[in-house]
Amino acid sequence: MAGSALARKDFTSVSPCRSFEKVNEIIERHGKNQAALIPILQEVQEVYRYLPEEILTYVATALNLAPATVYGVATFYAQFSLEPKGKYVIKVCDGTACHVRGSNPVRDQIRKRVGLKGEKRTTSDLRFTVETVSCLGACGLAPVVMINDQIYGQMTPEAIDIIIDQILAEEGEHGDQVRK
Repeated sequence: MAGSALARKDFTSVSPCRSFEKVNEIIERHGKNQAALIPILQEVQEVYRYLPEEILTYVATALNLAPATVYGVATFYAQFSLEPKGKYVIKVCDGTACHVRGSNPVRDQIRKRVGLKGEKRTTSDLRFTVETVSCLGACGLAPVVMINDQIYGQMTPEAIDIIIDQILAEEGEHGDQVRK
């Protein structure tokens, strides 16, 4: 990873327009402890919904770690994302039980409703991210969808429409604004 753009980037090239105040608070709360790298990255991701490259470099500098080390941790664990995620992360289970009980039509309906096409996973307004996962561990409720930390079981395309309508209503919008 020493050849990656992140490994070559030095601290002085960090974007001056991005505020590191929240990142500093997180690092300080963990006592600038290198052993706390994973919890630090978890908290940073909660704030930004992903791990921006310049923040990974900043964390590396603050913890006196090689940028390649921080990047290696961020790319090793599936929980971390180097790409922006939406406010609502929708995980559609495609494990065996969910697959045979119809997870694909549910996923297709979600993607249609939020306006995702092709391989794109996140809407341009950063409202929704749709991911397919191997198993959510709720096989008895198949097919299962998780939206942020909430599990929804026995999903159908019609049921997911209702849930998306509820999300949009909570944000003060009409469900008609997102394609049905």
